[in-house]
Amino acid sequence: MQADTLLKGGTVVTMNPARRVIDNGAIAIRDGRIIAVDTAAALQSGVKASETQDCTDHIIFPGLIDVHAHAGHALIKSMGMHGGDRWEEICGEVYTQASPPAFWYAEARLAALERLRFGVTTGVSLLGGGDTIMRTDDPAHAAAHCRGVVEVGTRSMVAVGPTRAPHPRTYAHWTEGEKHRHAVSFAQQFQTCQQIVGTWHDTHDGRIQIAMLYPVLRDEHERDMPPAAYAAACEQAQVVRAYARAKGLIFTQDGHWRGSVRRVESLDLLGHDSLLSHCIDLHEDEIALIAATGTKVAHNPSANAAILGRCPATELMAAGSTVALGSDATAPDRSADMFRHMQQAIHYHRRFFRDASVLPIGKVLEMCTIGAATALGMADRIGSLEPGKSADIVMLDLRKPHLFPLNMALHRLVCFANGNDVSHVMVGGRMVLRDGRATEVDEAAILSNAAAQTALMIDRIGGTADLERPLDFWGKEGDTP
Repeated sequence: MQADTLLKGGTVVTMNPARRVIDNGAIAIRDGRIIAVDTAAALQSGVKASETQDCTDHIIFPGLIDVHAHAGHALIKSMGMHGGDRWEEICGEVYTQASPPAFWYAEARLAALERLRFGVTTGVSLLGGGDTIMRTDDPAHAAAHCRGVVEVGTRSMVAVGPTRAPHPRTYAHWTEGEKHRHAVSFAQQFQTCQQIVGTWHDTHDGRIQIAMLYPVLRDEHERDMPPAAYAAACEQAQVVRAYARAKGLIFTQDGHWRGSVRRVESLDLLGHDSLLSHCIDLHEDEIALIAATGTKVAHNPSANAAILGRCPATELMAAGSTVALGSDATAPDRSADMFRHMQQAIHYHRRFFRDASVLPIGKVLEMCTIGAATALGMADRIGSLEPGKSADIVMLDLRKPHLFPLNMALHRLVCFANGNDVSHVMVGGRMVLRDGRATEVDEAAILSNAAAQTALMIDRIGGTADLERPLDFWGKEGDTP
């Protein structure tokens, strides 16, 4: 058997239906796909490879998948996070008024590089805040994001959609340092989304996928929306959902909680190709609705929403639903390190039930590998190490004090590892991270460009004060022992 690459040695975690784990395993790859998975002894004699990668003392597993994050946030991170709603205000201002395509390109490369170095090969990225701050006034912004991701070498499912009614919304373009404001209608935003789908969906060997989004609909009393605006929002949501169905796209919404699932069910927004994020404090009938319709859930245990309420992830899975992990990164206090979010998920639910057996270690690994691939409708391509699937593969170095001794590798992976332990990453059979360094881009140039675009953004919004350490950073007076 001829192969391009043979990975041999180490512990191979396949995540196949039998959840096979192979000590001293091997994986053969050809033309970007896995062609064989077995013990090193079984493959070494029968495979001739152009390149052999020695993975001794490593654990080898499918590329991690982050089913909920935000494009744009990596250049804002913790700005204004101590000022109540100031963080959200900054997002709204930046994404509508202070983010030309160069901003989205710089941010995409930085975020993709962060994901890559943490072993996250596929991630959902909402093009903005997901509520009323989507950057879909012009397809140039999504194009800039997609170009940045492609250069780094990871996969991105870019979620685009209109802002919630009422329209028009005011956006700004920057030309040679000059700001030009313009009103944007729902029709223009929807047309922009259609252009993005036509240009980018399932391109670059499938590394770019497009999903459709409409903001979560809560009733007019909760949102102080006039009845006419709420009726328009309901109609718009149905238009976007119908388009997603017609094009075979994932439909996603950010921020479900306390009755909102009932509302979207009445609008026929649920289904096997629908991905709802957060889903905190759901009612019993909403859990049943999600299960009955095959709707998927993005659980973000490290997000602020998980503080405000609880996602009943374990109950949803017990009802038969697919629940996958998201980072809700990057902001205001969390990274794209899915190891952190796996560990957070375990303790989040065990603390709730006061039971250390809740959410088994293997189950939480499923939630950001094969379970996440299922949630994105991509389980036939990624999420497990099986012949025929794309060679999206992570190698994690176990030769670290916090990961020793070399036993119980799966426990080390989920409970002790962090993203900085990743040594090598393959996406589609290409080694895009080798010995902890990206192979296809200049990391220093990405960091420099991100810093420059951030400085411009801060100047445009007059946001210098949002970088200051607050007076109560060390606690209020009298709190210090």
